[in-house]
Amino acid sequence: MDPLSTVDHRPYPPPERSWVMAQRWHDLLFAHWPVAPDAIRGDLPAGLELDTFDGQAWVGVVPFRMSGIRVRGTPALPWLSAFPELNVRTYAVRDGRPGVFFWSLDAANPVAVRVARAWFHLPYFDARMTCRADGESVEYRSERTHRGAPPAELRARYAPTGPVELAAPGTLEHWLTERYCLYAGARDGRLLRSEIHHAPWPLQRATAELGLETMARAAGIALEGAPASLLFARELEVRCWGPRRVV
Repeated sequence: MDPLSTVDHRPYPPPERSWVMAQRWHDLLFAHWPVAPDAIRGDLPAGLELDTFDGQAWVGVVPFRMSGIRVRGTPALPWLSAFPELNVRTYAVRDGRPGVFFWSLDAANPVAVRVARAWFHLPYFDARMTCRADGESVEYRSERTHRGAPPAELRARYAPTGPVELAAPGTLEHWLTERYCLYAGARDGRLLRSEIHHAPWPLQRATAELGLETMARAAGIALEGAPASLLFARELEVRCWGPRRVV
């Protein structure tokens, strides 16, 4: 199904120009912790404002796997089009467009890492990763291998625990997930925004065992205790646009 057949749920219309990349996301866990806004506000590039929910900032550790990755007009190539990915993120806003800001994105494909760094100006890192289904559960392992980068690992087992639901506007679940752009700061000081589109998230409540989590620590973020929010999504079709300068 073409995800662009459904657009009414978005906070603003998708770009009129053609999308450049298609992806499919699988077995995704949203693990989120609340943090004091002042603890992370300084990490955002100039011109980007930290977004908060009821005065609280949130940090997410999000493991998943991707498939069907292809540039518009080309087929998905077997080795390049499917691999695990893991990001550490918070939420930001510019010009009324709520989006995602990443401290890191680890991926198990070195070609994808270099393309994403050069094209989208996102902080991608090489990693050794596995994502294996075990019934309804997912066994996930990631160890960063990127030369010169701080070490970072995740070992997790997670699974859905409830029915598929669409998050209601105004809820924390909706605020955390229904975002349709990514922000990044380029080395020359530009603030860039990349638009994405997908249908509303098919969310399920989740359980997770985090045997080891040093992804946030590698970004200089101290997370306390267990995640306050755990959500799962089995699959989502996504379209992406190239970055455009904001400032």
